[in-house]
Amino acid sequence: MSFPSLALCGALLAAAMPVFAQSTDSSTAQKTASDTATAKIPFAGYDLTWMNGQNRQRDFPLTLKDQSGETVLTGVALLDGNFNYNFARPIDHTQTISAVTGRSQEFSLALASVGLETNYKNIIGRLWLQTGSLLHLVQETDGSVARGRNTGTGDLKFIREAAAGYHFNKAYGLNVELGIFMSYIGLESYVMQENWSYQRSLVCDFTPFYFQGARVQFYPARTFKTELWVMNGWQTYNSFNRQPGLGSSNYFRPNENLQLVANFYLGKDTRPAADSLAAGAAAYPRRLRFHHDNSIVARYYHKPRNQRRGITQAAFSLNNHYGFEEGAGAARRQNFMLGSSVAHRLWFAQDKLAFTVRAGFVKNPSRYLSFSPSVVGFADGGTQLTAKELTTTFDVMPSDFVTFRLEYLHRLANVPYFAGRGGTTSPSGYADQPLPAAWQPDLRRTEDRAILSVNFRL
Repeated sequence: MSFPSLALCGALLAAAMPVFAQSTDSSTAQKTASDTATAKIPFAGYDLTWMNGQNRQRDFPLTLKDQSGETVLTGVALLDGNFNYNFARPIDHTQTISAVTGRSQEFSLALASVGLETNYKNIIGRLWLQTGSLLHLVQETDGSVARGRNTGTGDLKFIREAAAGYHFNKAYGLNVELGIFMSYIGLESYVMQENWSYQRSLVCDFTPFYFQGARVQFYPARTFKTELWVMNGWQTYNSFNRQPGLGSSNYFRPNENLQLVANFYLGKDTRPAADSLAAGAAAYPRRLRFHHDNSIVARYYHKPRNQRRGITQAAFSLNNHYGFEEGAGAARRQNFMLGSSVAHRLWFAQDKLAFTVRAGFVKNPSRYLSFSPSVVGFADGGTQLTAKELTTTFDVMPSDFVTFRLEYLHRLANVPYFAGRGGTTSPSGYADQPLPAAWQPDLRRTEDRAILSVNFRL
């Protein structure tokens, strides 16, 4: 599934959290020389544009400043498109098991987004609008919008992020915000330009991309950030039950070459059982969801800018996940999710070329977090799921504003899980065909794909 800048914290742009979901769409206001000389700025002087899940922009040309030179408002625009080729060539052109690519053998505009951000005079304000094919892929999993009226992804799906808050000059910064945020769970971002690979890892794709609620960010030291979150639920605009979800995120960056992260989530994200609805709120199931992920991102080789020949940078990232659901008939021994993703990246030619290799796995026996391989005609049958993946990615980056990307992805599951030649919609591949009684989606244990993508960001 990735963040907003904080007032008086120019360098915090690079400190933004990554998201299964998370985005660093910050164009943080730079303070005047006199202000910066006395301000306590977390992660001051760090260049974090190399990190997995972080925006690699160094310049933000759409910036409005006041007469003193302080940034008042920053605009950002991005476009991301892809051509996804699935070697199984499903007849319905439906790409499954992905929150990034929804179609195969077709060109797709995955994401188009424009936004405005401000950190002027300690005020925190953000509004990002969005459209594109991945909106449906991400938001269709939000079952909370079926509870009552005045809900629905249709009301909010075009708002990627919107928040208001205030920055308090305590320690190295204290920020209080309320709104819709990109998720803090996971390493890889909602915005593909910020990730080392285009298709997100399985462990990140199965976790949230957005939250609606409130958060408090506190920077007790120059190298550390901790956050407390209260939200409606696990990637939901509304809530399933009376209890809100709670979260915690912790970042430690002793220098610009190392990042350590630990994130936590606790909430009740199931709707009442149908046979207990008449009993009222007391009959709500006590099914508890817990999720934890931690990551290490380290750069172990870096050439100075005046020596940019051959390999210029080398880094790796490791992202681990563990979570479970228990209660109301759910046993932790089956209702758990375990997974990991490790990536290694090399930069060449003055950082204009890069090559990434990533491997990962996920184990989710009850499939409570996994994507369903077909909307119709699919019977789970209680089969457990373990999947593995290997990805290679080659990037061409002529500037900080454009990325051309070619990627090859291989996935393997212990059960038929990925779309085959027959597709997952109907015998003809069209959704309006009545389904024969014996029809089942064509699912395979392996998947091979090639993805060509181009993104622009200013």
